[in-house]
Amino acid sequence: MKRKIIIIGTAHPLRGGLANYNERIAKAFLENGDEVTIYNFSLQYPGFLFPGKTQYSSEPPPENLDIKTIINSVNPFNWIKIGRKIKKLKPELVIIKFWIPFMAPCLGTIARIAKKNKHTKIVSILDNIIPHEKRIGDKALANYFVKSVDGFIAMSKSVLTDIETFDKQKPKLFNPHPLYDNFGEIISKEEAKENLKLEQETNYLLFFGLIRDYKGLDLLLEAFADERFRKMPLKLIVAGEFYSDKEKYYEIVNKNNLKENVIFTNDFVPDSKVVDYFCASDIVVQPYKDATQSGVTQIAYHFEKPMLVTDVGGLAEIVPKEVGYVVKPDITEIANSIIDFYENSMETDFVKGAQKEKLKYSWEKMLENIDELVGSLG
Repeated sequence: MKRKIIIIGTAHPLRGGLANYNERIAKAFLENGDEVTIYNFSLQYPGFLFPGKTQYSSEPPPENLDIKTIINSVNPFNWIKIGRKIKKLKPELVIIKFWIPFMAPCLGTIARIAKKNKHTKIVSILDNIIPHEKRIGDKALANYFVKSVDGFIAMSKSVLTDIETFDKQKPKLFNPHPLYDNFGEIISKEEAKENLKLEQETNYLLFFGLIRDYKGLDLLLEAFADERFRKMPLKLIVAGEFYSDKEKYYEIVNKNNLKENVIFTNDFVPDSKVVDYFCASDIVVQPYKDATQSGVTQIAYHFEKPMLVTDVGGLAEIVPKEVGYVVKPDITEIANSIIDFYENSMETDFVKGAQKEKLKYSWEKMLENIDELVGSLG
């Protein structure tokens, strides 16, 4: 039966992983025969709160998606207006992608008003409920949002546990982050290197995504200073924009004479270039100090790339030994694993493991779990 579904969250022209996720799940619902609208933010963050260069994408808008850019995250009158609009439309389902307590007043208020029609069910897909970079008031704000939602999909088991600190009664399910399969098809390593103007004879490690302190780039840079790497035709690509102080990372590079060995893009990677960075690289390294789950892992799976992740949050849950390495957030362990990867020629075996493992992470499975959750709400 065709349903009316509203997704509340970022979408084009806003950029980033959240927008990619909302657009991709909208397409999955459309393929399922549902009617889908994304309610996007006209104002996501006030400029002074946004750490990057721009919140907006330079890419063309996605095809065949109904995106209404109408939510103002800091205007309560707007929240009331949007809530009443959804209440009147009476969709069967509202999906809210929650990621940061700052958004809780806006999203929680809209949800509270919308569900007063006694028809609409509110389901939140959670990246985090307790943020990586904690601030005063986070728990109170998150609690306000949790009380407005009927049920939850957690994308890591650690977040499923975190929800228990706010609510033990509401239905909740675990579903790992599905594949990010919307960045194009796999291309050869040679073609990707040529597109990025990289040396064909050099091997490349990839650190990908917005650079925040909890992501452990400092650990990776210190590990990469290991003398064993000096004898190898190997460079590290850091593909992402700094959302924290970049000087501390450049200091590590300078201290260890790594200028010729580390490539910083120092910019947000547009969707159309993601394929090049992943396909040019041998292994994707996520040396996080704190995590729940990561969309980067699911991009790596799509491009069938070996991975090195740290044993924090939910990262270890989805990187078995057939696909790569799970290590402590420790400089020596990170360095030893990278050395092992090259000395023992592990790439071919790990690629085969990724090809097999990626089959678990379908959008169809996510939709099935959402349907199961909605069915349990009565």
